Amino acid sequence: MWWGWLCALVAAVAYGVATVLQAVAARAVSGNDSGVDPRLLVRVFRQWRYVLGTSLDALGFLAQLVALRTLPLFAVQAALAASLAVTAVAAIGIGTRLRPREWSAILLVCAGLALLGISAQGEGSAPVGLAFHLALLLATAALGVAGTVAGRASKRVRGPALGLAAGLEFALVALAGRIVATNSVGAFLTDPAAYAIAGAGLLGMLFLASALQRGSVTTATALMVVGETVLPSVIGVLALGDTTRPGFGMVAVAGFVLAVVSALALARFGEVS
Repeated sequence: MWWGWLCALVAAVAYGVATVLQAVAARAVSGNDSGVDPRLLVRVFRQWRYVLGTSLDALGFLAQLVALRTLPLFAVQAALAASLAVTAVAAIGIGTRLRPREWSAILLVCAGLALLGISAQGEGSAPVGLAFHLALLLATAALGVAGTVAGRASKRVRGPALGLAAGLEFALVALAGRIVATNSVGAFLTDPAAYAIAGAGLLGMLFLASALQRGSVTTATALMVVGETVLPSVIGVLALGDTTRPGFGMVAVAGFVLAVVSALALARFGEVS
């Protein structure tokens, strides 16, 4: 199980550094205020730092997939929320100053992950039927519609709603990554979960970029973290057989809450200003 944790931490570091690179690149990109605009992704990909950041995202995603095969979803998603702590530290390199409470939050994130590390039990996913795979694909499309509608809401609602939509799309990526068929190329290409990964990942990136351009970075990032950690963690326990070591249930709960709440305290680093 140790290598599952190693992959989860590699994913957190890759995602955290990618955020800094993408934030720097996004400064040079203008957006519009007319709703969710797919052309926004085209514009940001013209910046080499954004491309490098996305390459790190790809590395992080591969590490996340490996971690999802060996660790409970609640452990992996809490580790990914900790990428905000990585972003906070990495942002020092571009002149960002950390306040004492943010250093405290970083230490508490590490403490929460340590509690999860001693309590989580590594095991494979419980088998699910084709209906579950199809449901993830349908949920991806439904959230896509909801996020598009949210992009045309009032300014007060738009940013938080898009941040939550992005988080829920990333939650679907995690769930699909946990159950997608990997025994052969053919099985992978015919699995609806594979297309849920692609669709939800792309929509999540678009919604998050739109949220960060059109509202409070802190609020949008906080709602994204809540969406991408809570939903898959609950489904993992209820439907996919995630569990803890005997007698360590409350330790795992404490570690999860500590890691996620501390990550929320660092939500302003969802886009480094």
